[in-house]
Amino acid sequence: MRIDLHAHSTASDGTDTPAELVLGAAAAGLDVVALTDHDTVGGYAEALAALPDGLTLVTGMELSCRLDGIGMHMLAYLFDPEEPELARERELVRDDRTPRAQAMIGKLRELGVDVTWEQVSRIAGNGSVGRPHIATALVELGVVPTVSDAFTPEWIADGGRAHAQKHELDPFDAIRLVKAAGGVTVFAHPAAVKRGRCVPESVVAELASAGLDGIEVDHMDHDTDTRGRLRALAGDLGLLTTGSSDYHGSRKTCRLGEYTTDPEIYGEITRRATGAFPVPGAGGATGA
Repeated sequence: MRIDLHAHSTASDGTDTPAELVLGAAAAGLDVVALTDHDTVGGYAEALAALPDGLTLVTGMELSCRLDGIGMHMLAYLFDPEEPELARERELVRDDRTPRAQAMIGKLRELGVDVTWEQVSRIAGNGSVGRPHIATALVELGVVPTVSDAFTPEWIADGGRAHAQKHELDPFDAIRLVKAAGGVTVFAHPAAVKRGRCVPESVVAELASAGLDGIEVDHMDHDTDTRGRLRALAGDLGLLTTGSSDYHGSRKTCRLGEYTTDPEIYGEITRRATGAFPVPGAGGATGA
């Protein structure tokens, strides 16, 4: 089995629609793909309607968190999307994305960049607006050559000249909320230092004690040494280890299935979840 547990659609900051994402996952030879858009479950219905035979969909979400001024992302899998407290918190995070993006645009204009809300809104489409949309605008304007080059202190990285804060969850609260909704939590790309500051391993240990299920080890932002260190840390803490593409369509260079999760780990994630269950495809796309 080939299992990719981290992918984004146009419901947040990917460039593939949810339907295109599941069709692309099947074409890439995946058996299982997780839809983990930022702070939203808005892509579920379309992905499920288009789910082709032979592909299983894991419903999920990537929650925006912050601890001691350090941004973190918490992957949540197979939770009940209707659970009220978690639904309320994700709406607070999502709703704060628009004023935050507008604040960042204002800072960029003060720096002499001719970016507009209209441009960023067009790029975001119906998705939940985020920094990758602003980064894409900077690429369109010729300010930076790639989306990744916008995520630097010069521009929109955490603490960067044009960065602005948004409402984000405490990661310990995120774990509590997801578990109460029957879900499973995995700390996304915990050592992606090129994205900004990362929490120390002592914090990962505290998160594990609070109920964190796993950490994402095999990821494009982790080099070989980092993966080895994280795998050892997970072993010490009794955490599951996952591998994922963090696919964003054409917005990033990663490909679906570039990194994958061991089937035994996937099996344990599904065993722990009580809020929802993986959905096997029934040929929805071919019947459309």
